[in-house]
Parts: sequence; C-alpha cells; structure tokens
Amino acid sequence: MKSVQEQMAVIRRGAVEILVEAELEEKLRNSLRDGKPLRIKAGFDPTAPDLHLGHTVLIQKLKQFQDLGHEVNFLIGDFTGMIGDPTGKNETRKALTREQVLENAQTYQEQVFKILDPERTRVVFNSTWMERMSAADMIGLASRYTVARMLERDDFHKRFANQQPVAIHEFLYPLVQGYDSVALESDVELGGTDQKFNLLVGRELQKQEGQRPQTVLTMPLLEGLDGTNKMSKSLGNYIGITERPKEIYGKVMSISDELMVRYYELLSDVDLVVLEKVRAGVGGSPEGIHPMESKKALARELVSRFYDEEHARRAEEEFILQFKQKETPEDIPVVTLTVSDPVWICRLLAEASLVSSNGEARRLVRQGGVKIDGHRVTDPDLEVEPSGEVVLQAGKRRFARIVFG
Repeated sequence: MKSVQEQMAVIRRGAVEILVEAELEEKLRNSLRDGKPLRIKAGFDPTAPDLHLGHTVLIQKLKQFQDLGHEVNFLIGDFTGMIGDPTGKNETRKALTREQVLENAQTYQEQVFKILDPERTRVVFNSTWMERMSAADMIGLASRYTVARMLERDDFHKRFANQQPVAIHEFLYPLVQGYDSVALESDVELGGTDQKFNLLVGRELQKQEGQRPQTVLTMPLLEGLDGTNKMSKSLGNYIGITERPKEIYGKVMSISDELMVRYYELLSDVDLVVLEKVRAGVGGSPEGIHPMESKKALARELVSRFYDEEHARRAEEEFILQFKQKETPEDIPVVTLTVSDPVWICRLLAEASLVSSNGEARRLVRQGGVKIDGHRVTDPDLEVEPSGEVVLQAGKRRFARIVFG
C-alpha cells in the first residue's frame, strides 16, 4: 500500500475541500499500521435512468480510493430518492415513486461497474436501515437538528427569505443522508460542493452516536460541453456514458482546451506527471503534450472505459474521416517531406507555400490562424512529429496536405 503522502497526493487530485485534512492523514496512518482499509462512502439518488460524465466525477474518486486499497461503499439512495434532494432547488422537488427509483437503481448498478471493480465494491441501499425505523425513531432523528441550523443551508435560507414554500419532509433529507454515514460507520464521505451541508450533518450525527466523525471530501461540479454550466441533461450539454462510442468521442473532441484539462483532472486515469504535461501543452510549453493529441487520448480513454479499445479505435477513425470530409476541401495540394526529426511549424507552413516568410508564419500562429487536422495551433515554436500525414490550414481558405516520407 502507498505511503500516507502518496495516498494524499492522489486523494487531493481535483478535490475542492477536505474537512478535516489532518484527520484524514491520521486515519490513513492508522489504516497502514493496522492493515485495515478505510470505509469510503458516496451516495447517489437514482433520479434518472442513465449516468453522464458529471456523475462519474465522484465515481472516479471512489475508484482512486479503491485502487489505494480502501473499501468502497456505493450507496444507492432508494429511500432518499423518494424524498427528493432539495439541494440547489428553488422549489419543492417532486418525489419519485418507488417503482421509478428501483428501475433507475438497476441501471445505476449496471453502469457504475464500467468504472468500479465489482469484486471490491459494496453496493448498499439506504432503505435497508431506514425502512426499519419506526415513526418514533424518525421523530427522534428529527430532534437532533434545529430549524435554525437547517435554515443555515443556503437554498433553504433563500426560499424562506423569499417566502417560497419549504416542506417539512425536505428537512429530513440531510438528516437521512447523515444517518447513512452512521449506519455504515463511514470514515470518508464524498460529495459535490453543493452537498457540503449534508456531508457535515453526517459528521455531527456520528459524533452524537459516539463514532469518529467522517472526513468530508467535496468535488467540483463538472461543467458541460458549453464550459460554463453544470453538466445536465436538461441543458443538453452532457456526455452520457451509454451514448454511442462515436458520440462520446465527438463530444469530447468538441470541448475547449481549458475544459479538457479539467476533464483530465477529474475523469482520467493518467498519473499526475502526464496530467502536468497535458496542462503544459495547453499553456503553450514545448515540453507539454500538444492539446490535439491530449484531446484524442482523452476521447479514446473514455470510450475504452465505457466500451473497449476496439470501439475507441473505430470511433477515432470515424471522427477523423468525418471531420476531414466536412472541413477540408477535396482538392488541396499535397506536399511530401522526407524528414526524420520534428519539423518547426513555421518551416512547415513555408514548405507548403502557405506563407511567404517565417515572420508571417509566426504572426499567423499567434493570431490563431493556423490549424493542424482542424485543431488550432497557438505556439509558434511548435515542433510537429513527422508521422503519416496532416492537413495544414492557414487562414480560412489555404490548405495543404503534408505527407511525411
């Protein structure tokens, strides 16, 4: 098992907040000393039949804990799903029927094992302990938190201040989620930044039960394809994990370079060294990986995860063919270069007679007017690997096909 420092480097990756970090380090030290894995919990209410990449941010972090040797509890909120999570809502959320919840829960179980190891994942349902609670037990649970504390939660506070209805059952949601941590004796709970209040309720209830309070780890809400709004099916800016390989690949290729780095950090299995090279490439560093290559690699990785490598290969071939047919004129000049070393982008433009001088080439690149295989080049010092062929574009109408001999 990795050292505490090595584990913390993995755990911190992409995390927004760890409460309390010193407690987590102590738990990891104890885990190494006793040979006992930590119990890691993340809850998912089955409110929709399919998962998208935004949902998999937490699942990816669970996988990282799993790879570090810890016990993963994938909690399906079949009980809380019938209450309806009020987080971030400006009105009372419509509760789902038990039939809807159970149907969605079945698809969740099938889909999460595209990421998690089924042999090392414990799938639990919070109805297991919540349905055993009597009315008196539920009243007892409700007595542990005051209305004033509940109104500290931002969405409740705003609705109350705006004289919008807040139903009593909505106050039960964070209590039930918190009690899940008591039932599982959770050491660490993961959640999105919008779940912070609920996660802290779990810490408080564990203290009251005499348990050591769980560490709270919050992850960011993943932006969708627009790069601005949270990934959401209702906004149409999502990448579904059950979409066709071609669709997943194409959507990943459509995101901005900056968003690609965020997707790498939150969704990819690449190590921290490669992640830094991806980030350096987007920043224009010659020591980094070119953004186009990074994006292709990310698209391949995600398609392979949800399907397999052969589907990823075919999706990439289809994307390149379709892109070239759509964006590139049929009749463009072909330039053959017999070289073995990387070629400076400005020399490549000159060899293709797309510019009259290196100075013009540099200016064009800096202005964002140069593309390789449809991907914009921003580094005038870029060295292009002499492999196969590439389509070089200068401005809107000047093209050349470079064939490396």
